[in-house]
Amino acid sequence: MRARLALLVAGTTVLVLLAFLVPLAVLVRDFAEDRALSRAADVVQTIVPLVGDVDGLRLSVTAQPVPVTVFYPDGSVIGAAAAPTPAVRLAEARGRALSVTTDEGRELVVPVVGSGGTTVVRTLVTESELTHGVTRAWLTLAALGLALVLLGLLMADRLARAITKPISDLSETSHRLANAELTARADPSGPRELREVAGALNHLAGRIQELLAAEREQIADLSHRLRTPLTALRLEAESLRDPDESARVAAAADDVARAVTAVIKQARRRDAVPAAASCDAAAVVRDRVAFWQVLAEDTGRDLRRSLPDGPVPAGVAADDLGAALDALLGNVFAHTPDGTAFSVSLSPPAPVGGSAAPGVSGRAPGASGRSSGAASGGASGRAPGAASGGAILVVADEGPGFPESAARRGVSAGGSTGLGLDIARRVARSFEVGSADGGGAVVRLELL
Repeated sequence: MRARLALLVAGTTVLVLLAFLVPLAVLVRDFAEDRALSRAADVVQTIVPLVGDVDGLRLSVTAQPVPVTVFYPDGSVIGAAAAPTPAVRLAEARGRALSVTTDEGRELVVPVVGSGGTTVVRTLVTESELTHGVTRAWLTLAALGLALVLLGLLMADRLARAITKPISDLSETSHRLANAELTARADPSGPRELREVAGALNHLAGRIQELLAAEREQIADLSHRLRTPLTALRLEAESLRDPDESARVAAAADDVARAVTAVIKQARRRDAVPAAASCDAAAVVRDRVAFWQVLAEDTGRDLRRSLPDGPVPAGVAADDLGAALDALLGNVFAHTPDGTAFSVSLSPPAPVGGSAAPGVSGRAPGASGRSSGAASGGASGRAPGAASGGAILVVADEGPGFPESAARRGVSAGGSTGLGLDIARRVARSFEVGSADGGGAVVRLELL
C-alpha cells in the first residue's frame, strides 16, 4: 500500500507540476525575448532623433549597449560596421519599421524620412541576448518541481505509514491469536475505522477466552462427575471372589480413573502450547495389546501381533498413544462380529522410497473409521519439539470395512460418539484408512 500511495502522489504531483511549470517556462522565455527586444527598441528610439546631428549621432551610437548601424541615403554608414540587409532595403523602400528574424537573431530596422531621402536605423538582437537568463530560470523551475515531488513522496510515505502500521499491527495480533496466544491484544491507533477494527478484534479475543474458559470448566466438571461411578466400580471389583478377575477389573477402573484425571488436567490447563512428550511406542503397544488380548480370547478372535523386541521412540505421550490404540481396537470389538480376526503391527518408519505398510491396498476416499473419526493426515495434538524417532502403527481386521458416514467427525452409523478415530488421528503425523488385500479395514498411523 505504501508503494501504491507513493506512486499515486508522485503521478499526481508530476501532472500538476507539468500543467504549471510548462506554461511558466514558456512565459519566462517569452518574457526574456520581450525584454531584449524592448531594450533594443528603446535604443533605436534614442538614436532616431539624432539622425540629423552627425556628430551627436556618432557619440550616441558608440555609447549604446547594443550594436546600432545608421544607413544614410548617400550610402554612408555610422555605427557598427554592417552591410545593408534586405530588411534595411525594404524599410528604405516602404518607409515602414520592420522586425525580422534571421540566423543571427532578431533584426530591428526603423526608417527616418527626411528631405534628402530615407535614413535607416538598424540594430541586431542576438540569440544569446534573446534567451539571456532563460536557462537559469528553467533550471530553477526544474529544481523546484523536483523538490515538490520529493516533498510529496515524503508526505505520502508518512501518510501511508500512518495507515499501514496499524494494519500491520492488526495482522500481527491476528496471527498471534491464531497461534493460540489468546492474551494478544491490538493497540487501537490510526484512522477511526482501523481503531474500530482493533477494538472489535480485542473484543473477539476476549470473548474467545471467556468461551474457552467456560468450555474447559464444563469439561472438567463433567469429567469429575465420572469419579463417583468409577469409585463404585472399583468397590465392585474388590468384592469379586475371583482374585484374578478382581485385579483385572480394578486395573481397568484405575486406567479409566487416570484417563479422567488427565482430561481434567488438560481441560483446566491455561497454556495453549503443550509440553514436548515422548514414549517407547513398543512398550505402550505391547501393554495395550496384552490388555485387549483377554477380551479377544473371550470373543473368539484371533489376534495377530507384530511388535519389535527393542524400544521404538516416538514423539507422543504414552497416555495419548494408549488412548489412540484403545480407540482403534475398541472399534474392532464394537463394530465387527465375534470371531473376527484382527492384527496389530508396529515398526520403525520405512526409509525414503520404501514401500507402505503391508496390508493396505487402497485409501478410502475421505473415510476415517467406524466411529466417524476424521481421516485427514497430519497430527494436530502433538507438542512441538517432540523427541526424534518415529514408528508405523497398523491395525487391520477382517470385518465389513468402513461405512460412508465415517468420513465425518461426530457422525456414526453404529451409535457411537463418532470421535474414536479422530482421537487416533490427533497423535499421528499422517493417518490413513483403507481396505486390506483380503477384505476388511486397515488403519495406518505414522507417529513422529
